Amino acid sequence: MSVQTIPYSETGYFSNLICDYLAEKKELQPFYHRFPKLDNFMEQLQEKQKSFPQEQRNVLVERLKFQNREIEISEATQKNIAALSSSNTFTITTGHQLNLFTGPLYFLYKIISVINLSETLNKKHPKQHFVPIYWMATEDHDFDEINYFNLFGKKIKWNRKSSGAVGELSTEGLAEVAEVFKNTLGNSSNAKKLISLFTEAYVKHHNLADATRYLANVLFSEFGLVIIDGNDTTLKKVFIPFAEKELTENLSFKNVTQTTKELTQLGYNEQVHPREINLFYLKEGLRERIIEQGGRYYVNETDSSFSKEEIIAELNTHPERFSPNALLRPLYQEVNLPNLCYVGGGGELAYWFQLKDYFKSVAIPFPILLLRNSVLLLPENLSEKLKKLDVNIEALFLEQHELESAHTKKISEIKIDFSTELDFLEAHFRNLKLIALQTDKSFEGAVNAQEKKQINGLKNLEKRLLKAQKRKLSDQLNRLTAIQDELFPKQSLQERSLNFSEFYEPYGENLIKTLKENLNPLSNGFTVVRI
Repeated sequence: MSVQTIPYSETGYFSNLICDYLAEKKELQPFYHRFPKLDNFMEQLQEKQKSFPQEQRNVLVERLKFQNREIEISEATQKNIAALSSSNTFTITTGHQLNLFTGPLYFLYKIISVINLSETLNKKHPKQHFVPIYWMATEDHDFDEINYFNLFGKKIKWNRKSSGAVGELSTEGLAEVAEVFKNTLGNSSNAKKLISLFTEAYVKHHNLADATRYLANVLFSEFGLVIIDGNDTTLKKVFIPFAEKELTENLSFKNVTQTTKELTQLGYNEQVHPREINLFYLKEGLRERIIEQGGRYYVNETDSSFSKEEIIAELNTHPERFSPNALLRPLYQEVNLPNLCYVGGGGELAYWFQLKDYFKSVAIPFPILLLRNSVLLLPENLSEKLKKLDVNIEALFLEQHELESAHTKKISEIKIDFSTELDFLEAHFRNLKLIALQTDKSFEGAVNAQEKKQINGLKNLEKRLLKAQKRKLSDQLNRLTAIQDELFPKQSLQERSLNFSEFYEPYGENLIKTLKENLNPLSNGFTVVRI
């Protein structure tokens, strides 16, 4: 077992925005509050402590106890929930969609990041207490993003019609998916554990939110993880003043539009486009945008509409019917949690950067933003193959054609580098150009044309030599690209495609323990774990 970190900027898989953030570029500093360094958490804590009243703590604890009443939570999780009633307890939060059977591997990395950071802070500040939180995105409605997971190259998919919030979807049809999963896995003892876990989660629970809560609890509750469902009437009551401002003042639209403009002027892409109203109207089987036109509020794709007075009355009577979109959900989360830090992927942090001024306008502390751990799991057999090929793991982050070219040049007995010859040519033509200066323009033009022709010809010969050597060395190159294909499915990061069960099947319960022991959420580098 060994661990290696690679700077994110050297992997080629992270945006300029994220790389510049990690490098603490001066231009980006106006778009975040405090950088995720251990020494910055006490200031963040003191600021949050002033803005999070005891009444909200009591509401939070009551709702967490209610939401987790039907599952068996660990003693560590029970203690963490109870501790949230204390003014010296704070949260470290991540959020994620309700992907079928956790979806891609990075679901694990997000949660391990918040668990490990909470533990680090508890050691650093023993007079305070820090609780890891998984905020379930139960109100999302994009079913096609979550209804499958990949296993051994096969897409295991839940086929059904869907509308409304995905957390409320019944688990009907997942018994059939369990059978497909069972037939794909095999009969090892770890495979049987996985099949049992899938069945317990998805066949024995009535909706997707309950199934996901059960699954995450089984995987992580021994580490004190607290799971929260934002689709909760009582939590939404707390959010009413902010939702009302959203409906009547378009506050997020104004602030986020200006911040986004400033980010794009710096050359960064807009991650999420703000709307005039960033709320959905939510009922059973329905989650549609609220649109204001001519003083009336319309629910998109329906016949429902409200006057200003009517929609404010609806908000106060039925807050559960108002659902924040991706831009407003961060505020909803921060209003309801004594949170210090949000842990997310690059795409998530990109839209948080659009929000700082909006948070300031509503007087809610902007959390520390931490990029979750990104990981490549490198099985021992593939590590040994790379060693035999004399290839380091960093090379596999190259695009495949670049990897093939670099490795061909490395192992070729013939030197595939005409730079010496190019230098000679350029020196030769510099002398000819001195002669050309002593005669007319037509000769100078002929020299320039000949220089361009010969340099291009030499470069073309180098390319043809490289191509010829690739054919000659194809056996070694094919072995190398086969390893890359296995570790980077479809030329993408492993964590964005493979499901954890692909590694749980050979490694069992040691998988999560190994990850937890070897991931440092503050390492600021891409982690390669040889297992």
